[in-house]
Amino acid sequence: MGANAQTTVPKYTALTVLPAASMNISAGTGIPVFATTVTRDAAFGGANKVLAEGQTCYLESTNVVQFYDGAAWATVGPAASKIAQVQTVFKSNFFSFASASFTDVTGLSVTITPAATSSTILCLAQVNVGPTAGAYEVIRLMRGATAIGVGTETATENFGALVLAVNIGTVPLMFVDSPSTTSATTYKIQALSQGGGTAYINRRAADTFFSGSSSLTVMEILA
Repeated sequence: MGANAQTTVPKYTALTVLPAASMNISAGTGIPVFATTVTRDAAFGGANKVLAEGQTCYLESTNVVQFYDGAAWATVGPAASKIAQVQTVFKSNFFSFASASFTDVTGLSVTITPAATSSTILCLAQVNVGPTAGAYEVIRLMRGATAIGVGTETATENFGALVLAVNIGTVPLMFVDSPSTTSATTYKIQALSQGGGTAYINRRAADTFFSGSSSLTVMEILA
């Protein structure tokens, strides 16, 4: 938390003494400064304080200026970029899976805490998969316990990508998600193998002659 960051928003009544400290904060920043949206909401949610249309603030976590439009907080700037943050994970080692039920792929999970409920999250993944002979492998993207970016036309298998029996194949996944939260949110990759045998992430099933790498990146895009 920076030197100018506040945790409260004082409200004064008639004939109340105005402390020098409050005047110094106002003179130093011009608008209230908060570390995160959490401290902002706590400060404006105290006794005798009601959000009014036109209230402004600055957030250190995302380096943006916001204003209250009467219903929600909206971002003023900076306008140069709407990408608030990027979280990424890179997997270079192997992972095996043989279950006909979806399994979390170890090392392909990333957590992001959105700055605003109006933000969208751009998810980008590339997963190298080595299918097993006579089977097929399914790869999907998850937000917590919810599958996202999947098909909806079948009742049994909803997935983001299908890999048939090849030596090794690269599965690209891309989805724009709207989590509508400012809580920490985890995105991850899951896989299943249908038809028997063991499949792999980052290598082919037959041997380790071919190997690769996989990654998962999530970006918060401000509204």
